[in-house]
Amino acid sequence: MRIFTGRGFAVATAAMMVVFGVSGSSWARTVKTRVHAGLKSSMHLKAPAMMMHGEEVVPGVLPAEIAASGTATVVPEDGKPYQLKMTNLHTGESLDIVYRIGNTYLPDALEKLNYFLRDHNTQDVSNYDPKEFDVLHAMMARLGKLNSAIQIVCGYRTPETNATLRQNSPQTGVAEHSQHMEGHAIDLRVPGVTTAKLRDAALSLRAGGVGYYPVSQFVHVDVGPVREWVFGSKQRRMIARRVHSSHSSGTVAGQ
Repeated sequence: MRIFTGRGFAVATAAMMVVFGVSGSSWARTVKTRVHAGLKSSMHLKAPAMMMHGEEVVPGVLPAEIAASGTATVVPEDGKPYQLKMTNLHTGESLDIVYRIGNTYLPDALEKLNYFLRDHNTQDVSNYDPKEFDVLHAMMARLGKLNSAIQIVCGYRTPETNATLRQNSPQTGVAEHSQHMEGHAIDLRVPGVTTAKLRDAALSLRAGGVGYYPVSQFVHVDVGPVREWVFGSKQRRMIARRVHSSHSSGTVAGQ
């Protein structure tokens, strides 16, 4: 048997691709990827979904930050209103709120959002990064669903709640250093929008992490490093990959 090495192997590989009709693009889509449990597996990844276009994520500023800069705090009357409509699946509460006008966040509205997204197990409240709300607003704008309510599957988690959920990690995919504990993440659904389309809208923003949970039918959206992952596929495994290595940190992909 002849063993190919170096250039010979590359030539033989190319010949096999021609003989068996394997295109370069499909060959490239067979990649090595790391599984959540620390194992490695080869699988065929689907071609990237068509990206949506529209509103971009441009963070605003808090009145305190404006005052600190020596500028008068003035909320523009004719500024663009940033509105979010939400329902919390755990508490049954609903919220319809304008949290920002123009480039200025409204502190009272942010407080209401923080309480609305509290850990429903302990009632603890976190201070969410307002950029998370900008991501949700831009995502809904790209979907053409600004008047629709976002269903909140999970908002803030205390470390204790996160640790408890991790006991069921094979079923839930909860990360040890979850962005939920930082007030940087929300798991959500939007009635009338498929989970895949919701994922595509979030990915198109390239504003943080996006987790796709097709079995549980929700999407995780955070403002951590730009990355994406899938959990709950037929293989019941977590497939994670960085989108932009320049944005990577020690954050583990997952909820």
